[in-house]
Amino acid sequence: MSHAQNHQPLVSLVVPIYNVADYLEQCLASIQSQSYTNLEIICLNDGSTDTSLALLEAHAARDGRMVIIDKENEGYGSTCNRGIAAAHGRWIGIVEPDDYIEPTMVQELVDLIEAHGGEDKVDIARSAYWRVFGNQKNGRAGTKSQFKGTVSAAEYRVPCAYKGRVKPKQQPCSIDQMEQLLLHHPAIWTALYRKGFLDDNNIAFKEVPGAGWVDNPFLIASHCCGARLVYTDSALYNYRENGYAEAATFAQRQPNVPLERWNDMMDIVEAHSITSSVVLDALTLRGINYALLTTDALTWREEHDAAGALDTEVRDLLAKSFERMDAKRVFGNPGILRTGKALFAQVCGIALPKEDTLARYAYLAKEGFYRLKNDGIAQTFKSLKDRR
Repeated sequence: MSHAQNHQPLVSLVVPIYNVADYLEQCLASIQSQSYTNLEIICLNDGSTDTSLALLEAHAARDGRMVIIDKENEGYGSTCNRGIAAAHGRWIGIVEPDDYIEPTMVQELVDLIEAHGGEDKVDIARSAYWRVFGNQKNGRAGTKSQFKGTVSAAEYRVPCAYKGRVKPKQQPCSIDQMEQLLLHHPAIWTALYRKGFLDDNNIAFKEVPGAGWVDNPFLIASHCCGARLVYTDSALYNYRENGYAEAATFAQRQPNVPLERWNDMMDIVEAHSITSSVVLDALTLRGINYALLTTDALTWREEHDAAGALDTEVRDLLAKSFERMDAKRVFGNPGILRTGKALFAQVCGIALPKEDTLARYAYLAKEGFYRLKNDGIAQTFKSLKDRR
């Protein structure tokens, strides 16, 4: 028996794939070159119509650790669920096929788990990550991945919005000591999940067509219902994105989705009787941000003669979503935009209280300093412009 089999638990990496041939080679190469070798690589082709399947077959011919599941298109959530169900590993990771991971990602997360008591003590191990943007030259130039060729001349990377901010007093711990993981992108792919924990608690992705933002409720189900978490501030995952514009464009096409997923998160909170202020404050902030995104999308649809019956349904959903929010949490959160508070007050038919300007300015100063240090000047101002 090999050293890996003796001392390294099997880790299953699930890769849900749909029409990503342009990026898939890079993704698979980053997985196959992991320093941690005891891997099961489960690649699910979700009805791709490009050359993704052919690329998978070529890689599988050279690497016996790869398992290919070729199926009809069902969407991200269903595909991830099928991959997790098929996994034999004690730990599960998810790698999106247009992203790539650092060569030591799995090793560092397994070491982190073992350093804090192993699978008897840990349910989820999380890391920081890189945000990868394309076709622009601002941000922090020169932040190359350890994996050769992963950052092209047209791409740049900045650290994720919680790097350097997650500082639990001890580990493992609950989500209450890792609030920052709830305040930004769900980033569920920066983790290893104990398979027994997922199975025992019936934690799975919501199954809807397409991507559908199903990472949102999965984040709450996996992280906020008693999970024992550990964290490393090493940036181990490379996530390609287009910033706020990507979310705005999506909402213009499917304006119902952001608030539907937010309500899914609230359903989980209520089903598990979660009363943590950390969780509830984070969900309030996310809910208001999604409401602003949604109203912007509805306005755009009206201006472009794209509005219809769905838009009326979404406005009703907006009102119902606000009914699930505590006004004190909305108005008392300095991280919520004044426009968001005004929208909440307008829809709920209540007076908009006076802004606590001191708390708001203190928040902005702290956030601005962090963004400048973390993202660089150009990316910080671009983000501010995108979010008005």
